[in-house]
Amino acid sequence: MRRFLRPTIKLTKNVHAKKCNHQEIRKISTKPSYYHCVGEEPLSHLTLGQLSEKSSYCFGDRTAVVSCHQKKKLTFRSLLEEADRLAAGFLKLGFQPEDRIGIWAPNLAEWYIAFIACARGGFVMVSMNPFYQANEAENLIKQVKIKGLICGDVFRKQDYYQILRSICPELENSKPGKIHSDKIPSLRTVVHITEENKKGTFKFTDILNMADEDTILQIKKRQNKIKFDGPCNIQFTSGTTGMPKAPVQSHFNIVNNGYFCGKRIGLHHKHHTICLQNPLFHVFGTIATLSAAVGHGATIVLPNDAYNPEKNLNAIVQERCTVIYGTPTMYVDLVSQQRKRNENLKAELALSGGALCPPTLFKDMLDILKVKTVKSIYGLTETTASVFFSMNKEIEYYGSHTVGRVQDHLEVKVVDKDGYIVPMGTPGELFVRGYTTMVEYFNNEEKTKEVIDKNGWFRTGDQFILTEDGYGKVVGRIKDMIIRGGENIYPKEIEEFLITHPEIIEVQ
Repeated sequence: MRRFLRPTIKLTKNVHAKKCNHQEIRKISTKPSYYHCVGEEPLSHLTLGQLSEKSSYCFGDRTAVVSCHQKKKLTFRSLLEEADRLAAGFLKLGFQPEDRIGIWAPNLAEWYIAFIACARGGFVMVSMNPFYQANEAENLIKQVKIKGLICGDVFRKQDYYQILRSICPELENSKPGKIHSDKIPSLRTVVHITEENKKGTFKFTDILNMADEDTILQIKKRQNKIKFDGPCNIQFTSGTTGMPKAPVQSHFNIVNNGYFCGKRIGLHHKHHTICLQNPLFHVFGTIATLSAAVGHGATIVLPNDAYNPEKNLNAIVQERCTVIYGTPTMYVDLVSQQRKRNENLKAELALSGGALCPPTLFKDMLDILKVKTVKSIYGLTETTASVFFSMNKEIEYYGSHTVGRVQDHLEVKVVDKDGYIVPMGTPGELFVRGYTTMVEYFNNEEKTKEVIDKNGWFRTGDQFILTEDGYGKVVGRIKDMIIRGGENIYPKEIEEFLITHPEIIEVQ
């Protein structure tokens, strides 16, 4: 095992004891901006498929997912059974280990089944934004060479079958499972989550019904042959700097990050029911939610196929959710709904990610949603969801002014434009090293080398401030930094100033 030399950092004995202010966070220190959060538990070598089998054994009859809009529930046992049937169906169609299967659908119970099924079959799931239009879907299917595609029926203004016909005119004249397209040559099979028969495609239930005892047994036997550090999932970046890149995440990435996300939430202490406001295709939904739930036996509630604050609040009430996931924008809407309705909520904790939660919103979540704790999470698609995450029983200040503390087992450093580590409290670019870092950008060695150096450090592109006790504060994206009169101006600091105005709800 390669050993790395690192600066000696004196750990604070009680990171929650002292309340520091903004000036203290920015205070220049002589210590380097480097932190290694030594984990108390070893990392897991289980694959996602093995973890789901363990969950089925440990939490069998406990509800794994509630899809409110579908009026559908699955236990952990039935989730695994459905996943194995789906994997066996794809096996019968000739799918091989590491073949890519795309999921292009909104928040449905079938999404969760497909996530586990791909892991059990040794296939690589490709998470696709359900709002992709024809040109986007075509480009991304070709980019990662998707062989099978599971898609929704009709979602908002999206008619997935009609979109597919526009990019694959051969579809309606093809036999299901035998598509040959000039524009997307890798695609062979399309599966629709519908009860209608559509030319050239299978229904989701058709694939489930293909499974027999022999193929299901083959799936079960396959589990010990799937490599824990092999590819499991591909999730596209948002594409803010051009064509979306395709980070490949391993079972090792997903299982461990999901587990430690769950621990920071407290899912290991007791059974929790989580209301997911976020989309499943996003890393927040896939890793921080589904993987964490599989590892800890939490119940996931899907209020609607897409974001709807009124239905989100309905689900929180009806399913007696104890944890809520969302972005600051979602919480602004949820707080507004609760002000009008004043429901008797049972939620204990709210997790906010995607942007820093403003202190005013943080207070509203405590006062209006009546949660006991608000936590923050920071990560990127390339770091499999979480790099920083709030601690348990930390002081309120850290929750409202930072994105949490470095995750277990991870190393982080903050460097200047020349690559030198800056002193603690000084802004610079955040670098991360550890089990969360993606395997690669799919088939793109050049882009991979641009962000992962020879020593395994991943460059985030984010301006960050690191504290001596391992907490982080996002200053902004490096490309967004403004230089005026020789001074660096960070958009985040402007946003934080504007949000202090009582008439401003949110700034971005």
